[in-house]
Amino acid sequence: MNFLFAWRYFKAKKTTNAINIISWISIVAIIIGTTSLILVLSVFNGFEGLVKSLYSSFYPDVKISPVSGKQIALTQEQLEKIRSVKGVKAISLFVEEKALLQNKSNDADSADYQSIAYLKGVDSNYTSVTTVANHLLGGNFNTGTEDKPLLILGYGVENALHVQSESNIRPLAVYMPRKDAVNLDDPLQSLSNEAVNTSGTFEIQPDFDNKYAITNLDFIKRMLVMAADSYSGAEIAVSNSTDADDVKDELKTILGKNYLVQNRFEQNLSLFSVMRIEKWIIYAILSLILIVAAFNMVGALTMLVLEKKQDISVLHALGANRNFIQKIFLSEGLLLAVIGGGVGMLLAFIIGILQIKLHLVPLQGSTFMIDYFPVKMVLSDFLLVSFTVLVIALIASWIPARKAASQQFAFREE
Repeated sequence: MNFLFAWRYFKAKKTTNAINIISWISIVAIIIGTTSLILVLSVFNGFEGLVKSLYSSFYPDVKISPVSGKQIALTQEQLEKIRSVKGVKAISLFVEEKALLQNKSNDADSADYQSIAYLKGVDSNYTSVTTVANHLLGGNFNTGTEDKPLLILGYGVENALHVQSESNIRPLAVYMPRKDAVNLDDPLQSLSNEAVNTSGTFEIQPDFDNKYAITNLDFIKRMLVMAADSYSGAEIAVSNSTDADDVKDELKTILGKNYLVQNRFEQNLSLFSVMRIEKWIIYAILSLILIVAAFNMVGALTMLVLEKKQDISVLHALGANRNFIQKIFLSEGLLLAVIGGGVGMLLAFIIGILQIKLHLVPLQGSTFMIDYFPVKMVLSDFLLVSFTVLVIALIASWIPARKAASQQFAFREE
């Protein structure tokens, strides 16, 4: 019943036109605030999804690494236990170490090009746990063998070395530190050196492109003189991404405290935490638009209470208590919020769909992987904004509603 009264008060012509104007200003402000919140949160979702897709191309669902130091021991018995865990789809062993890559020039007048990179040796299962092979710019994903290794260079590493990986004829010189001997008198004796050719180039994003080169696992282990069961870690693909935490917990139980087991979020904890904090900060800032709308709503409802003073007295005479009268004006505020919020969400949904389909708003500059603002609309954002609008509307309506309920009832003014 109270919503019926609120609806009639909303539609009815007021004696003071300013009440209608302020009410519609409140609705328009709520529409703008709701639309802005939904769109900005959706754009953040789009960028977050893009970043996650890029990082998921290089990082696995679950990673096993040492708690301290650079190496862990994984015996065949342990590997079999890992493979037997429910949800484990594939496991790839790797060794990662810094290396100096050098493109030596045959011309005495020309300079040699070199780059410090993380050389990552992987086994044949690597393409089953990551999608790096799907991001090749040229050549093919071939790491070669222990005796005839090949390099897949990150795009930034390739540029630093001034080579074209897919058509490079002259091999690169690879220098890596030996684990079994350190010669302070002649540091060069502490380095393993081998000529390695290239097979391809990958491009994912600068964090990887400027840092990594991928090669054969057995080759790196030979260069570093590592034991047969020693690795930098293991990367695991799970059958279903929702099972990653269950797999992680099971692996922790199997391997013990000397092994660090992380899901994809934990491998990039700082990045994803910052993105999440930024999203909440933007949400808080844009909610100020709705708070401004709330001030207009307080003014509109207060003026409505003054205009309906006689109506309130009649309702009281007919048996309406103060609680019912308070509910009428609370409902009036919720009605303004529902109209404004509903229209704002519909408008945001339409704009979002148009951006997804037609890419209406471009990204300025040429350094991005995409040339438009990515948008990803999720139900939780709509629910969050709906809740925010309703809470702000209730708070804004409370003061005028309490004023209406607490006033002295009379049929005629003295």
